[in-house]
Amino acid sequence: MNRLTIEHWRNAPRLTSFAAFFERTASGQGGAPDLAEPQLDMSMLDFDLEGAVFADTHRRLWGHFDNHYFASIPYRLEEECRLGAAILSFGLRTWARSASPTTIYTLGTGTGCLARTLATLGNGRIKALCCSPTAANRTSFFANRGSEHAHFFHGPFFELDDARYATDEDLLPFRSGFDVLLEDTTFQMYDRDRLKQLEFVVPRLRPGGLLVQVQKLAHEDRDIYEERERQKDELFKSRFFSTGHISEKKDEVLNTMTDLQVDLVTTIAALRAFFRYSVLTWNSGNFYTIVSSNSRASMVELISLMLKPAIPPGYCYENLPVAIVDTEVEALGPDLTWRSANTMMLLAPRRMAS
Repeated sequence: MNRLTIEHWRNAPRLTSFAAFFERTASGQGGAPDLAEPQLDMSMLDFDLEGAVFADTHRRLWGHFDNHYFASIPYRLEEECRLGAAILSFGLRTWARSASPTTIYTLGTGTGCLARTLATLGNGRIKALCCSPTAANRTSFFANRGSEHAHFFHGPFFELDDARYATDEDLLPFRSGFDVLLEDTTFQMYDRDRLKQLEFVVPRLRPGGLLVQVQKLAHEDRDIYEERERQKDELFKSRFFSTGHISEKKDEVLNTMTDLQVDLVTTIAALRAFFRYSVLTWNSGNFYTIVSSNSRASMVELISLMLKPAIPPGYCYENLPVAIVDTEVEALGPDLTWRSANTMMLLAPRRMAS
């Protein structure tokens, strides 16, 4: 990556105007929900056993920033557990086939709770890395690491270059690349140029590897975008944050962040430059989960390990799953199917009744 691009990212809002907000929120000095804490609704996961196991471990590893994050995006907590359980199963299958640890990198995921959960449940079969430029996130990570197989890099994603992997001993397990790389609402804090950002991270994927992205996308119709934002703020965030808190965050972070979001058409064009396949697997208002790979087998396998999206229909505006990048010769087509829930039958009726 050229020096000018790196310097541009170094002067981006995430490391300048947003830095104080993230440090304050991650340290527990601000940004926390002031009305209620987010709680997982297992009924939306059909009381699935794998989802319950993942969610139980995940909740024990939360840091300060996780409370803020999961109260800010409608049903993102349910999606984290749905997606995390699928990635865990994919990682264990990958380990079993290769007889070596699966490597997973969660790029820009705050306290690294997802990475720590995967490493904990993988118990040596999965090695996970996360990064954050926020010192308080590093403190949360090591205060409740969960596993020696969870690793943290204190710095922005673009400092994890080839030279860093080659010389940093803590990064030794990841020198040969990653089986899964997850980018979570990070690119939108640095730049609008998704091609450059993908050019930096995609080479770190191993053959058959998957890129998973949680993105907040712009919309060609500004009125539609704003209506979905009102739905998020007035119907979901208002359960956890007072009106004053919601307004403060808009003024401090969200209004600037909007300028660096791109729409779905731009996203597809960037992904098509690197991948044969990309699929939308979740949608909540202006937020999307997108899975991409050059391996048809990996795409089908991960998606087949996912439950159906755990979100009320009124928040989902897509008919999922839907391929947005595909090939004519080996199209994904009808092979995109969700798995059935491994429902805990004795538990589900009791919780539903209550």
